[in-house]
Amino acid sequence: MLTETAIKAAKPKEKPYKLYDERGLYLLVTPARGRWWRFKYAFAGKEKLISLGTYPDVSLKQARDRRDAARKLVASHTDPSVQRQEDKRAHGDTFKAIAEEWFNTRKGALAASTMDKRQQRFDSFIFPYVGSKPISTITAPEFLAVLRRVESRGANETAHRLRSESGQIFRYAIATGRALRDITADIRGALAPVVVTSHAAITEPARIGELLRAIDGYKGQPVTEAALKLAPLVFVRPGELRAAKWSEFDLDAAEWRIPAARMKMKEEHIVPLSTQAVAILRDLHALTGPEGYVFPGLRDRDRPMSENALTTALRRMGYKGDEMTAHGFRSIASTMLNEQGFAPDVIGLQLAHRERNEVRAAYNRAQRLPERRRMMQAWADYLDGLRGGGSNVVNLRAS
Repeated sequence: MLTETAIKAAKPKEKPYKLYDERGLYLLVTPARGRWWRFKYAFAGKEKLISLGTYPDVSLKQARDRRDAARKLVASHTDPSVQRQEDKRAHGDTFKAIAEEWFNTRKGALAASTMDKRQQRFDSFIFPYVGSKPISTITAPEFLAVLRRVESRGANETAHRLRSESGQIFRYAIATGRALRDITADIRGALAPVVVTSHAAITEPARIGELLRAIDGYKGQPVTEAALKLAPLVFVRPGELRAAKWSEFDLDAAEWRIPAARMKMKEEHIVPLSTQAVAILRDLHALTGPEGYVFPGLRDRDRPMSENALTTALRRMGYKGDEMTAHGFRSIASTMLNEQGFAPDVIGLQLAHRERNEVRAAYNRAQRLPERRRMMQAWADYLDGLRGGGSNVVNLRAS
């Protein structure tokens, strides 16, 4: 019988050699210093061999336990090597295994933060209940019960997201030969509807002026103050603003180019900068430039400002969640610019909304930047008028 001492004392030789334990177990020592556990057994009149791992990752005791488990399979007329293949195949066909494969195929197509949130949803709400089951055995009622748990938490929108994303996983399983149908299609209509609400925003001119004056009077971290002042001028998504880097800006050209990787639609987005926006950025450049994040975190300059920084600032200013949000600056601009007669195509382009007509989208990207520059400056001048109380409001109507 082998001992731990004998195993540790074993030295590599020019050729592989074996150190025998008992009942078919031995350790194969290779010239490359590898030490492999092997179990030799007879099944259906043939001599067979399986690996039980490597030493020291698998100890002598663990190797013996694995050998004994394999011997029990042989005694029950089951070939350990065949059983191992079936176990491996079954694991590869579980909902969780296939979902993780699908997640990997989506990396690069979606922002890292989006992927993290998606995986967290599955880790919390799906995998604990059906993650270990072969995907082909999951039934529609069973999966609906899992989503009902999410609904019971009041998270109807999350339940709908999970159904939709799970449908993509089932279809991926069909394409890779591990499922026959997408059972989430049978659940469509069975979930409670989502009550769609827009992001809270203030859209009355007088109250927009009050908001801008409140922002000017806000006393907090300088980085947060600057982000609050810039947000209504550029009306990009909050995540696009807070993760902005100085390398994306050309202040002399009054232009901000957000890389495709950071955009929801995965296309580079150009933000023409008004003179007011450039002034804010030049002041901030002295504080956080010339490289790295424009709005770095308070404790770690290698990370962007907190995801909740702008929302927290708005709350401190007295604006409740059902009144104004960080995303609401986009709603303000969209509402007011449309009311003032600017071309919907130009507004949509500046909001980075996807144009469904590809030919029209290509034309817009190529031809509409001068109009967007004029609109962004007119918008900044209009906000200045509102900030002043309305007496100096510049006519915003598009010419």
